[in-house]
Amino acid sequence: MNSQNTDRAKALARAAAYFDDGRFEADLAALVSIRSESQNPASADALPHYLNEALMPRLAAAGFSCEINETPVGGPFMIARRVEAAGLPTVLHYGHGDVVHGQDAQWQEGLSPFALTRRGDRLYGRGTADNKGQHLINIAAAEAVIAARGSLGFNATWVFEMAEETGSAGLAAFFKAHREDLKADVLIASDGPRLQPDTPTIFLGARGALNFTLTVNLRNGAHHSGNWGGLLADPAMILSHALASITDARGQIAVPEWHPTSLTDDVRAALRDLPISGEDGPTIDADWGEETLTPAERAFGWNSFAILAMKSGVPEAPVNAISGHASATCQLRFVVGTEPEDILPALRRHLDHHGFTQVEIIPEAANISKATRQPRDHPWVQRVEQSVIRTTGKAPHVLPNLAGSLPNDCFTDILGLPTVWIPHSYRGCCQHGPDEHMLVTIAREGLQIMTGVFWDIAPRGRP
Repeated sequence: MNSQNTDRAKALARAAAYFDDGRFEADLAALVSIRSESQNPASADALPHYLNEALMPRLAAAGFSCEINETPVGGPFMIARRVEAAGLPTVLHYGHGDVVHGQDAQWQEGLSPFALTRRGDRLYGRGTADNKGQHLINIAAAEAVIAARGSLGFNATWVFEMAEETGSAGLAAFFKAHREDLKADVLIASDGPRLQPDTPTIFLGARGALNFTLTVNLRNGAHHSGNWGGLLADPAMILSHALASITDARGQIAVPEWHPTSLTDDVRAALRDLPISGEDGPTIDADWGEETLTPAERAFGWNSFAILAMKSGVPEAPVNAISGHASATCQLRFVVGTEPEDILPALRRHLDHHGFTQVEIIPEAANISKATRQPRDHPWVQRVEQSVIRTTGKAPHVLPNLAGSLPNDCFTDILGLPTVWIPHSYRGCCQHGPDEHMLVTIAREGLQIMTGVFWDIAPRGRP
């Protein structure tokens, strides 16, 4: 083994030791204990605290210069830079320290969202999977490389935001205002889940997401169903039929403009052998969704429509009356090849064509999350993939895009960067729900994967 391989192996061993001796768990516990719920106004003070007290001292100790930026909307941002030499590649990294509501009362007995608890191979706590545990892994990996090599071997710019869970409000404007400060060659970051727990995953983009509300508002108040039944139109029935027109009985989308144009032969080939089932979580319904597509094509290569919530009357205390109002909160997850600006106009045309002119479409106030996708043959993708194989001996699952959504368009469209994401979670992690957790096996392997990736970014010939 030559000296470079020996030094790389030492860096990987250092990362593994950080996990094995309990330091990773202790550091993650400190991060989880900060109640940084961006959806909860009562936790507003925790957002800057996370950046100033939890991240900044550690990054400064690793040689990063850090600055906090307040913005008119959303939470604060931190930019951390480590510039080693002109001419070296610059890698942009991203993470978010905010979390969703803790949902304290809904966790298993003995668990608390803001107290890290280890049970078997699981580390429970809000933010373990999304995203505190993931960016802690990457920080520790960078520290392992610096300790073993004496340098990273590349220039690094890291961005941390505190409003991802409220739609990353202000992120696009922040990136536009700091475009020069954020110049880089590539984004390499971690969020989202692996496709399978025992196999590393790389994904190259994300599906977009658009939330909207459909309402039918016919009259004020509710009216006795005996006196008025058969005489007053029922808004819940009208809305139910309108919703049913958007897909067929197995969930196949019936709005023509919502059929993407990007499920090409090369995308199908990339998705062909990807497993979907076989891990913790619900069993997939094989007879749901687009009938002519495989499960992988439905999740990563196609659009999906969901009804997130519905209401008419008072479900908690129903009375014998016809309500005057009905509403449903809906969502379209969409891939590249769908025109974002035409999603709601196309729905309007569809509803009108089917006679549902009484149904109003109300867009969500937050900005739309756009769909992105990076070509598989991009040099940075191949470079990272080979590094993962070198470290683990496993061929990673490489996804054209995540099934979920991320503010990836800020990196691709505003900063013009290729994007490579290496997740350290898995789909059964209970992200956004009670009992969120991180698997210790993925955390330990993730530390070594990222240490290897950061080590291999340095130009050849550097020690």
